[in-house]
Amino acid sequence: MRKSIIAFFAISFLAISAFSAFAETRGAIELTSLAEKEVVVTDASGKAVKKLVAAEKVIPGDEIIYSVSFRHVSDKPAEKVVLDNPVPEHMIYVPGSAEGRDTSITFSVDGGKTYHPEKDLRVKKADGTYRPAMPEDYTGVRWTLKKAVRPGEKGRVSFKAKLK
Repeated sequence: MRKSIIAFFAISFLAISAFSAFAETRGAIELTSLAEKEVVVTDASGKAVKKLVAAEKVIPGDEIIYSVSFRHVSDKPAEKVVLDNPVPEHMIYVPGSAEGRDTSITFSVDGGKTYHPEKDLRVKKADGTYRPAMPEDYTGVRWTLKKAVRPGEKGRVSFKAKLK
């Protein structure tokens, strides 16, 4: 049962991510999504090295690296490109792990309805007051590219999350 749930997470991530890029030039951005984990292996010289492998089997506490690679396939620059990626259910965002060169990174705690910088994230409590968001409250990560994407240009964004 646990295996099928974990496989579902990876599949959900890939399916959702495939539809989460927006740009003024529709259909011009190709996306590739990966869910990987870092493992330590021994190389031919006997030295321990870190390696990324597909996150096919994960257990509670494992840290997964979710990444989206993009490539612009149109002949015109793409403006205002936005990449959204949900934090999969049963995963906890790892603080400070979101990366993306030349991007503005914001987060959601309401299932992707709104995105804000980490310092501004708040969660409404039962009594109607608000508290600062905790990593387990994060439901999505958004990267807004600061510059137009030129034809043929590629890039990659990522974040880490831990299985509860």
